[in-house]
Amino acid sequence: MDVVFLIGRLLFVAVFIGSGVMFHFMQYRQATQYAQMYSVPLAGPGVLLTGALAVVGGAMIALGLWGDLGALLIVAFLLLVTSFMHRFWKETDPQQWQLQLTNFQKNNGLLGGALVIFYVWNQLQGEAGLSLTDPLFGRW
Repeated sequence: MDVVFLIGRLLFVAVFIGSGVMFHFMQYRQATQYAQMYSVPLAGPGVLLTGALAVVGGAMIALGLWGDLGALLIVAFLLLVTSFMHRFWKETDPQQWQLQLTNFQKNNGLLGGALVIFYVWNQLQGEAGLSLTDPLFGRW
């Protein structure tokens, strides 16, 4: 079952590491312009911050290096990105409304997944298979 846990972790974090590296960092200028279109305050630093949260949190979960903390970094990433970039309730164009609603709902699902990963890691307390470290936080 340890391999299943590892495969699930890798599949979960692939989207975060990929978007963090490819969009937030490698396409920083375009990502900043996109964030500015949505009136994100401090768009440039925000793109770097959310990129770092996605990549570092994703890598921590993938490697099992304080995976509980990594899950909380992904939670922070999703809360920031979802609240600033996917405000479907502000859209007037029906296609943009639907697109933003879909992304909002997708991110909420991923947020649930990140919270489950945090909980599981926290409850396993060192029994999470194929992990480099025990959890950072004691059992809650």
